[in-house]
Amino acid sequence: MPWQTLIERGERLPAWADLAEGYAALLHRLGPVTPFELAVVGARSMATPGLAFLVGYQAALRALWPSAPHSLGALCATEQRSLRPADMQTRLADLRLIGRKDFVTAGDAAEWLLVAARSEALEDERVRLSLAVVYAGEPGVTLEKLPALPFMPDISHGRVLLDGAQCELLAGDGWDAYVKPFRTLEDLYVLSAVTAWLYGVGQECDWPQALQLRLLALLAGCAEASRHNPSSAATHVLLGGLFAQFQGLEAELNDALAGGPAPWREMWTRDKAVMDIAAGARAKRLDKALG
Repeated sequence: MPWQTLIERGERLPAWADLAEGYAALLHRLGPVTPFELAVVGARSMATPGLAFLVGYQAALRALWPSAPHSLGALCATEQRSLRPADMQTRLADLRLIGRKDFVTAGDAAEWLLVAARSEALEDERVRLSLAVVYAGEPGVTLEKLPALPFMPDISHGRVLLDGAQCELLAGDGWDAYVKPFRTLEDLYVLSAVTAWLYGVGQECDWPQALQLRLLALLAGCAEASRHNPSSAATHVLLGGLFAQFQGLEAELNDALAGGPAPWREMWTRDKAVMDIAAGARAKRLDKALG
């Protein structure tokens, strides 16, 4: 991680009217980067917390699948608000997908999708997941944009309908190798991205040095956690500690934002709920790791 690049004040980019074009421009500006560098250096320059989240989410995808295309993507697993493999109805047969996924981050802008699908051959066989890749605009792939959420309104989301869509398969078990570890990767890289965004705001607004240094130290902890296996108990414990650090900064962040320009405060007040989305599942993983 080129820490000097982060410590030095950098130019903040304007908001993206088109998510796909904006992300492509960011990658061109950054050049070759690791997923962690993308999450931190990329998100620090974003105009909104939502765009910082999106950059962190894309970094998590690249940590999961290093061969991912250099364009916006999404992992599609949730069906009817459930991630349990037994609850999934999307099916894979003969390299074709049939089904639907209910939540696609940046759904109308994503160019490729990683789709978790049931692939066991017999009805009484143990549930087995595979992870398939499909591309937006291909036959049998329909993306529907859903109404904006109350937070991060600049990041669209949607559902995907799959009607015999031809796909490519990724090697390995869809659950153990991809869906399950991605939940940890997303937590880590989104935390890294949002912390970097806040650090950038702090630099611009001349927040107290102690707060800026604590944000920087939190990023250093995230960098260490990014080096570890996302499926290991130790990583879940480290991640729990990092979120505890972040939560411990809430009062200082609120005070600093209250004393600065209103737009930063208003954006953070609106969008900070994104950090609580997976709190329940994260707590369960931590309890299991500590047990």
